[in-house]
Amino acid sequence: MDQQAWDTVGRLKEWLDEHDPAPEETHRTMRVLKLTEEIGEVAQAVMGATGYGPRKGATHTWQDVEAELCDVMLTAMVALRILTPDAQQIFATRFAHAVALYEYAQVRGHAALGTDCVAVRLTSAYRSLPASDE
Repeated sequence: MDQQAWDTVGRLKEWLDEHDPAPEETHRTMRVLKLTEEIGEVAQAVMGATGYGPRKGATHTWQDVEAELCDVMLTAMVALRILTPDAQQIFATRFAHAVALYEYAQVRGHAALGTDCVAVRLTSAYRSLPASDE
């Protein structure tokens, strides 16, 4: 994620702080819960893009799904920034963790990252990796 994106997230967080009369704890909770709303919009767009609902038929395109996924990503970034001023570093660390797990799985030939047994081994392997200089 580039610096401009995180700067924009910071400005959005400031704007939300200024325009939300709720107490801080409520404000934080609502920003995290906003993700559920956005994910619901992704689901609605997927159903509309596939024409799954027989009553409504095709109501969305895959470009609508892409836009909704971007809304989820932005909402998650803002929610993380509301929770901590270190959002950019926390995201970078978590992203590096995901990459390390993927790379380890590729080296070890594990195809099923989602299984509990593999997840335990990958987490253990990640913890044994040398620290990054980033």
